[in-house]
Amino acid sequence: MHISKLRLVNYRNFSRATLAFEKGVNTIIGENGSGKTNVFRAIRLLLDDSLLRMAYRLDDKDFHRGLDDWRGHWIVISLEFSDVSQDETIQSLFLHGAGNISGSHIDRATYNLIFRPNAAIRLKLAELETGDTAGLEAIRSEITLADYETIFTGKSSADLTDPTTYKRFVGDFDLVVFPVEMTPAEIGGIVPGSFSLSREIGFTFIQALRDVVAEFQNNRTNPLLALLKSKSGEIDPTAFEPITELVSNLNSAIQDLDDVRAIRTDIRDTITDAAGETYSPKSLSIRSDLSDEADRLFQSLKLFVGEAEIGYEGGIHELSLGGANLIYLTLKLLEFKYQKVKQTFANFLVVEEPEAHIHTHIQKTLFDRLNYDETQIIYSTHSTYISEVSNVENINILGRCGSACEVYQPSAELDPGQIRTIQRYLDAVRSNLLFAKSVLLVEGDAEEILIPVLIKQLLGLSLDELGISLINIRSTGFENVAILFHDRRIRKNCAIITDRDLAFIDVTTDPLDSAKLAKAKKRALASQASGARRETRLTAFCTGNSWLSAHFAEHTFEVDFIKAGNAAAVVSILDDVYSDALTIASAKDDLESGEVARYGARMLTMAENKGKGWFAIILAKAIAPDVQVPDYILDALFQAHRPVSPEIFASILDYRLRMQLDSGTPLADVEPMLAKVRQYCAGDLDFDTIRTEMLTAFPSDRINAVLASF
Repeated sequence: MHISKLRLVNYRNFSRATLAFEKGVNTIIGENGSGKTNVFRAIRLLLDDSLLRMAYRLDDKDFHRGLDDWRGHWIVISLEFSDVSQDETIQSLFLHGAGNISGSHIDRATYNLIFRPNAAIRLKLAELETGDTAGLEAIRSEITLADYETIFTGKSSADLTDPTTYKRFVGDFDLVVFPVEMTPAEIGGIVPGSFSLSREIGFTFIQALRDVVAEFQNNRTNPLLALLKSKSGEIDPTAFEPITELVSNLNSAIQDLDDVRAIRTDIRDTITDAAGETYSPKSLSIRSDLSDEADRLFQSLKLFVGEAEIGYEGGIHELSLGGANLIYLTLKLLEFKYQKVKQTFANFLVVEEPEAHIHTHIQKTLFDRLNYDETQIIYSTHSTYISEVSNVENINILGRCGSACEVYQPSAELDPGQIRTIQRYLDAVRSNLLFAKSVLLVEGDAEEILIPVLIKQLLGLSLDELGISLINIRSTGFENVAILFHDRRIRKNCAIITDRDLAFIDVTTDPLDSAKLAKAKKRALASQASGARRETRLTAFCTGNSWLSAHFAEHTFEVDFIKAGNAAAVVSILDDVYSDALTIASAKDDLESGEVARYGARMLTMAENKGKGWFAIILAKAIAPDVQVPDYILDALFQAHRPVSPEIFASILDYRLRMQLDSGTPLADVEPMLAKVRQYCAGDLDFDTIRTEMLTAFPSDRINAVLASF
């Protein structure tokens, strides 16, 4: 048996969301604040016996913050299970407890937590006339948490994440229409208090590793102590008798030492002299408190580990952070193994962000092997190394969308061949596209190296600061990856940056052409035809998909870089590319000629001579804030990063004005514009006004071309 779906309605930062899970190992990834911890808490409210009591004490802070008013609304946490065992005991449990959806034998079952207004409040809402907003407001104004109840249900068939279904069974707060039926069968029958699914399954939660040393020092959270306690109950009292006798003899031997007895007598005499017999203790002894009980004796045991130095074992506090975390995680996994042995129903292991301070090789190895028979594992992570060994079919991606968080399944509705292709592609480098707010896909090393530099120098913001991952496809097969970005899969913006490869030389064939020139023309024609096909293919691929866009260099990235007006930057690195003075002079003439056939050929010759990647590294050091970023790259950037917030625009303008100061512009000329930027950021000026002010104050600044495109 395994969890196949988790549905959340109005719970914390989820308005309505559905997570899909498979057998085996499942991964949840997402940026900070996207709700990973809340997802785990929701699961635990239903399945973790140690947290179950908290399910009855939900409060207003548990309601989705996007609700205009939580009063009257429901919180719903619903687990759907698949592959329910046909064992008679388990079938009986779900038939009479969590409930079946159809048929006499259950293969799929639900278990739900519903936090809703009590029957009296629901009845008042049902009696309202359609459209009676004043009456609704009057009822809601009197609702408190004391008017709410928590129920557990099974046998449900209604999906309350669907807005229409929610309005049908909860109510339409806009139209003021509420259901008359107080106990609709579709939301499931109320589970008797005697039933608790959490007591019938194995469930272990391993929280995010924050302060492992403190965990070991706390008897309540010490994983070693938990293991020892679980074993102490299995010890045969007869087998423990020799140890009890040894401990008793040891305590007596310590107490009977001459020095111990002498000190006891001295303490007794001194306190009597000081306070007198009336106020002195009636008895006083010095003895060892080493217990001879197995449970308490085990509390004195500590774990010692030899991490690096042969022959030396130190306490947990002496280990590296990674070493301590690995030991803690190992003990928690062992605790789960011990528990699993005792279970015959179903086992769930939930692990929160396990990668903290653990070496990347260990991360990959550990979670590649994290697989237990008859166990469903769900873990969250920020690690691209762990996501690399995750099955793309078993991944849920959480993303923030305004005040709400959304859930994406990247493999939804893809065929097995497409899934296999994506799975092979998502290595540790490229899998970071799953974590990004938005994505740029590029075809080669030059773009991968130089585009981040261009953006940083022009805007003063890195791609990371903008939440953009730049992914080098290393080919023009963009569709294999871009297919992930879709309404049914990852709802994030993805911009494709590639080349048209339009020929920049005259490709007219001439019988008098030399063999070398004829070959060059043939190659240019082939590239041009390939580029045209690529443009047609990608344009069609992106059409109708609001998450995708394609952007094309007219020729190639290197050629269009010069064409945009950056010849001086390339000329400045000629000494790093050529050593011969005549060649350097010739190259300078070509680059400054303004003729695309000359500077284009020279640019590609230089790139091929050094290797495109190495040439890009050399060129990167010549990029300055006055760089002219080709329009197609800017179009792609702002198509991926949209909408652009006022805070981002203010940061860009502030950076450009500080570059003006660095270039020698007097502070007196810059300060008035800086003040206007502060006004814009505070909301006192609109975008059109600040754009006009910047153009008027500094008409030659490169940023004006960017602002003009908005």
